[in-house]
Amino acid sequence: MEEKKFDLNSIIGFVLIFGILVWIMYQNQPSDKEIAAEKAKKELVAKQEAQAKADKTKTAVLPVAATTPGDTVQLAQLQKTLGGFAYSATLPSAKEGFTTIENDKIKLKIANKGGYIVEATLKEFKRFEKNSGQLVELIKDNNSNLNIQLQTTDNRTLNSKDLYFEPTLTKNGQDQILTMRLKAGANEFLEYKYVLKPNDYLVGFDVRSQGLNKVLNSAKPLDLQWDLRTFRNEKSISYENRYAEIYYNYQDGKESYVGQGALKEENPEKVDYVAFKQHFFATILQTNTSFEKAHLVSENLVKDEKVDTIFTKQFKATVPLAFTNGEVDYKMSWYFGPADYKVLKSYDKNFEKIIPLGWGIFGWINKWIFIPLFGFLSSTIGLSLGIAIIIFTIIIKIAMSPITYKSFLSQAKMKVLRPEITELGEKFKKDPMKKQQETMKLYNKAGVNPMAGCIPALIQLPFMYASFQFFPSAFELRQKGFLWADDLSSFDAVVKLPFHIPLYGDHISLFPILAAIAIFFYMKMTSGDQQMAAPQQEGMPDMAKMMKIMIYVSPLMMLIFFNSYGAGLSLYNFISNLITIGIMFVIKNYIVDTDKIHAQIQENKLKEPKKQSKFQQRLQEVMEQQEAAKKQNKK
Repeated sequence: MEEKKFDLNSIIGFVLIFGILVWIMYQNQPSDKEIAAEKAKKELVAKQEAQAKADKTKTAVLPVAATTPGDTVQLAQLQKTLGGFAYSATLPSAKEGFTTIENDKIKLKIANKGGYIVEATLKEFKRFEKNSGQLVELIKDNNSNLNIQLQTTDNRTLNSKDLYFEPTLTKNGQDQILTMRLKAGANEFLEYKYVLKPNDYLVGFDVRSQGLNKVLNSAKPLDLQWDLRTFRNEKSISYENRYAEIYYNYQDGKESYVGQGALKEENPEKVDYVAFKQHFFATILQTNTSFEKAHLVSENLVKDEKVDTIFTKQFKATVPLAFTNGEVDYKMSWYFGPADYKVLKSYDKNFEKIIPLGWGIFGWINKWIFIPLFGFLSSTIGLSLGIAIIIFTIIIKIAMSPITYKSFLSQAKMKVLRPEITELGEKFKKDPMKKQQETMKLYNKAGVNPMAGCIPALIQLPFMYASFQFFPSAFELRQKGFLWADDLSSFDAVVKLPFHIPLYGDHISLFPILAAIAIFFYMKMTSGDQQMAAPQQEGMPDMAKMMKIMIYVSPLMMLIFFNSYGAGLSLYNFISNLITIGIMFVIKNYIVDTDKIHAQIQENKLKEPKKQSKFQQRLQEVMEQQEAAKKQNKK
């Protein structure tokens, strides 16, 4: 390899270039005067920044009574916008700060700005499914606001949610007490006091004013405004949204609700609490001193149930806080927790009335039979929820079996009499009145009551309807699995469809299919007896044809409407119809003897006819009146 060679000319060129560069750098070096000027400039900037920081700190802790010229100017500027509440903006708490209080059940985060709860987390419950890893958060990400409109004596309208409160956290035993004060002076303030006890969903919430009679205009009440956009927490959007309502208790214990719809409003009076209820959770504002009135608004945020969504409803409530001797003083409480009947009832504040158990007899059945019995099976004995539903259903059906027997026995008697009733129909074909009279005489001689089959069936209807109210409201079922269903409070999808079927949904649930099959066989089993027992009446629809249609319509309705319902309700209906089929099979084949019934009826005919019941007498009178009216019309 050749070595690199450098000649003399190359060395001289390199030295010249290096010298030129050194000379240029020397010429651009700042003079002593320029260095001194730059140093002085930096010192001045640093001094100005330090002074500004000191002034800012000094202003933040100044009391209103300060008299230094600079402070007076600062306060005067704040008073132009905040009036008497300018003092609150001069305190160290006038910044984006938060205070957290929590126990084993709930965690609350309260903001300095506005003094209200900006996060409410339930520590025991998960969103969507048991292992989702997401806790149920009723309030977060600005989905809720609490505001009091402050009308001042100098004609200003201020909103408490925009002003800074001063927090003070203390303890009384195990109780945590957080006092938030919006100050107009050292001893003049609007106060929110939160009291959180251990192991409790209820939070004490007092609102009072002190020394504000010269700051606030007390000529009319203050408006407390509360709104909440409810987060979706369950698997089925449509199912959860169906049970999201505003409930309210008013006029010493009455309960009502705003209702479903795109936009609904109510204006009740003498309100004791307002509950923003989701399917399985609730946020309730309760007051010891009734609100004179309330304006409640519910807006549906689910525009398309096929599309995934974050929120279900927008709830709003506006209530007046009345002045007493120039001040406001209300003792209230917040409830953040499950919509569980037993938990809500334990507070003895009528909270349990937000659970939709049904009106009248349906509510009584749920309250005094279904809830205690199911609670005993699931909690006291400790059965799994699926097994508890099965045993619960068996007990209910066995208890109703005497009624089922009475109904079937009546159908059997009517079936035996059908040939004679048909014969009467042919004999008095041209005289409907005579036909009805002779038919009633036959019933009376045979000792058969034509209504005996209807009454037992009517007795069972309230229990069936009560179950439709009970299971969707049973908090115990939430995220409890059984067989292939991982959540008995929601649908048990076994197949996810790649498309959406109108009314049906985008999945296939198995328990509704089983319930539909059981209904089909039950109706197939009983429809023949019902047709034989009830001969067609002149001028009446053909019940035989209607029953044939219902055999197929009822299971289809079960498939469509129950596909998105809770699996617990479908399981109950499946077991219920299965047990009924078994009971009917036993009654029909081993208990009721058609030959004996026929012999008994023939024996009854030979006896002196029984005196007609009041119902039969009234029915005959009505028929006679109708026949007389018909003859009069013909004339």
